[in-house]
Amino acid sequence: MALFFDPGSMTAKLDLEAPEAVPDGQGGAAVTWEVTATLWARIEPVSFVVEEQAAAEGGTVSHRIWVRFRDGISAGQRFRKGGRLFLVKLVHDPDETRRYLVCQCEEETR
Repeated sequence: MALFFDPGSMTAKLDLEAPEAVPDGQGGAAVTWEVTATLWARIEPVSFVVEEQAAAEGGTVSHRIWVRFRDGISAGQRFRKGGRLFLVKLVHDPDETRRYLVCQCEEETR
């Protein structure tokens, strides 16, 4: 069964970033993020969990982010939209036609 999805709903322009380990000169590494692609996407909020950390209230918002199918998107990467960051937790092809990818992501709020 083919999935109906309106590509016109992909109105968010996101940078896809991959982690890059950079030696810190002391035998360890610091993680930096490098932009690997800029994509049009649809962002759908799914749920919100409120958390208290160090007497400050924050939370985690989970999202479904739809993009056109492409190789090279995997868990551990992240999307950036301005100051917002969406950590990719899971990636799948919803109807296995290689037209779209759905990325399950988490956005931390403070």
